[in-house]
Amino acid sequence: MSADGVEVDRPTRERAAIGEDGRSRDRRRPALPDPLPMSVVDAHCHLDIADGEDGAWLSPAEAIRMASSVGVTRIVQVGCDLPGAVWAVEAAEQYPNLIAGVALHPNEAPKLKAAGELDSALAEIERLAQTSDKVRVIGETGLDYFRTGEDGRAAQHESFAAHIELAKRLDKTLMIHDRDAHDDILKILDREGVPDRLVMHCFSGDTEFARKCVERGAFLSFAGVVTFKNAQSLRDALAVTPLDRILVETDAPYLTPSPHRGQPNASYLIPHTARKMAGVLNISVAELCGALSDNADRAFGGSW
Repeated sequence: MSADGVEVDRPTRERAAIGEDGRSRDRRRPALPDPLPMSVVDAHCHLDIADGEDGAWLSPAEAIRMASSVGVTRIVQVGCDLPGAVWAVEAAEQYPNLIAGVALHPNEAPKLKAAGELDSALAEIERLAQTSDKVRVIGETGLDYFRTGEDGRAAQHESFAAHIELAKRLDKTLMIHDRDAHDDILKILDREGVPDRLVMHCFSGDTEFARKCVERGAFLSFAGVVTFKNAQSLRDALAVTPLDRILVETDAPYLTPSPHRGQPNASYLIPHTARKMAGVLNISVAELCGALSDNADRAFGGSW
């Protein structure tokens, strides 16, 4: 157990068994896909969130082992609340394959603000960000207008601006969560100033937004959504993104790629997403893997 009372051999929480559509999810874990020809990085993962039949959890050691067996040899572990941030730091210190991101998810900000705890929570994120060289990322932060109404937006804006300032001051990569908030994301970034390294986590915009993000120096990280049948606009955005600005991620245990959509996600399923991306870009899987690995080194401040 860490000094903060967090145990890396236990999850911080569990993903709901009922999906957003109100139906029970298939929680059987998918089989291992064919390995990739070269190693890649999962640019965004939540190893601390359990998912599986009866809440079964892949321990970090097992998740890393399975991922490495198919060519996903490095993972960015992201905390999006205080317990998750502490867990991420502890896990990154324990496992060489991991680096950590620490932040308050935008949906946390209104709740913390209402409780009078936003400032203290941000101070704790700043403390955690300086506890280890393995903490490379301030994120995921940003805006989420899907789950938070207009009454919570001011708190989200305040929290997002504070995270931007922190990433710049500490020379960390800023990782952005953006749901239904494209215009305000850019407005706040432009107002506060873009950090040297910027990642758009689970990129969800169209071709125009992709170009605007790239103009600001962002890396666009694509999750399993790019494999969904109804995601042609996202594939179009991928197609116009320069190869040296593309990352791949899982957001596990969420956003499982086809053909396993809705089942528990994990880093070992990235080969499905990577192969779809290579097809969209009309390049070989090996060429894409090489670019993804190089891009991750630049996006996250060097190799690990």
